[in-house]
Amino acid sequence: MEENKQEFKKSLGLLDATMLVAGSMIGSGIFIVSSDIARNTGSAGWLMIVWAISGFMTLAAALSYGELSSMFPKAGGQYVYLKEAYGPVVSFTFGWTFFAVIQTATIAAVGVAFAKFTAYLFPSLDEDVYLLTIGTYHISSAQVLAIAVILLLTFINTLGVQNGKVVQTTLTLIKILSLVLAVLFGFAAFDLEVWNHNWNSADTWNLSRLAVDGGKSDYTFLAGLGAISAGLVGALFSSDSWHSSSAVAGEIKNPQRNIGLSLALGTIIVTVIYLLTNLMYTGVLQMEEMASAPKDRVAMVAAQEIFGPIGITVLAIMIMVSTFGCNNGLIMAGARIYYSMAKDGLFFKKTKELNKHAVPSYALWLQGIIACVWCLTGKYGDLLDMITCVVVIFYVLCIIGIFILRKNRPDLPRPYKALGYPIIPAIYILLGISFILLLVFYKPQFTWPGIIITLLGIPIYFIVKSKKSSL
Repeated sequence: MEENKQEFKKSLGLLDATMLVAGSMIGSGIFIVSSDIARNTGSAGWLMIVWAISGFMTLAAALSYGELSSMFPKAGGQYVYLKEAYGPVVSFTFGWTFFAVIQTATIAAVGVAFAKFTAYLFPSLDEDVYLLTIGTYHISSAQVLAIAVILLLTFINTLGVQNGKVVQTTLTLIKILSLVLAVLFGFAAFDLEVWNHNWNSADTWNLSRLAVDGGKSDYTFLAGLGAISAGLVGALFSSDSWHSSSAVAGEIKNPQRNIGLSLALGTIIVTVIYLLTNLMYTGVLQMEEMASAPKDRVAMVAAQEIFGPIGITVLAIMIMVSTFGCNNGLIMAGARIYYSMAKDGLFFKKTKELNKHAVPSYALWLQGIIACVWCLTGKYGDLLDMITCVVVIFYVLCIIGIFILRKNRPDLPRPYKALGYPIIPAIYILLGISFILLLVFYKPQFTWPGIIITLLGIPIYFIVKSKKSSL
């Protein structure tokens, strides 16, 4: 049977690639996770330090990935980089984890977040409204809406990258503008008494555990490090998927230049917005209010302070736009990883085929189906906690790969070189390893399951390889 010779169409310019990066990063996290960070750190100063560390790590990784993307400007992103630096076992293990949990569970979680905030406008779509009950198992209207959104966006992306990019670029520009306006309105509603409580008190730079009832307890030194790493889980998750443009390299114009630039620009834009948003929170909400926000929805509490009764409606619409656009970017980028794996004979054969619109439609639908299954399990949130450690492991491996490739393949063209090499990449590696070790030590119930899921990829690789060899 003749193989489909259709090739990717280079339809994405620098603006599109940058909006893919920024849009995939901005989901629902920035509106929620600061509540948990407030409880873990107990002070405005440490809240901002955690977000600054997260921003530095994300930007350092993105600037380092620019070198890898300029060397290997083809679809697959991280999968390709890991294969070139370490060989197929490591790259397959990443691809397996990416497919099994990282990308598909994230798509599910973002889809359900869209549904949860839609329920503020349409209460019948709430996660507590059950459409089907079998024993202790429930399917809620929020889950059904999440599935519908995932299938809709998957369908849109099967119609060609042009459709996906229009949705992505338009929605990302809207949500960036919306967040900037929200920050400006927040600073306009600045409360000096609240600001002084957060920033001019003795606890401003005191790292402590802040209970929902407002009580505080100090940490030992090692426990404090664990608290910082726990806070970083939410901040790093909110900044994740910053590498999305590298996955669609085959569809980006002038990829050697535009991938690295889009990674840098996208992460800078989002990092600045995140820092300003959290600074704004400290000007309208006391730390105790942030820590005790209902269901951790700190942005909802802030919106009520800023906009009054209409605040919830304003923010619900913002988050709906944000999560819808975020999922579009995740869906678009994710399928290209499976495409690259299939090209190496390590994934379902049909996922390497492009349809008449020059997109991997089979890979898109397969990804969408697995994401829908995660929606039905209701366990996506737990899995995201488990996998955060693993995500950083692969980021660290990719950046170590820059050092390996400079030594082993020095003659490869490098149109762009990692900024601040070797210092900035080395700092990221040290921070990443520290974060991983602290999570393994302080949150083993979340980290070991994720590591086990990842390690399962090794025997699966050899099973797939043996079957391929026997054909």
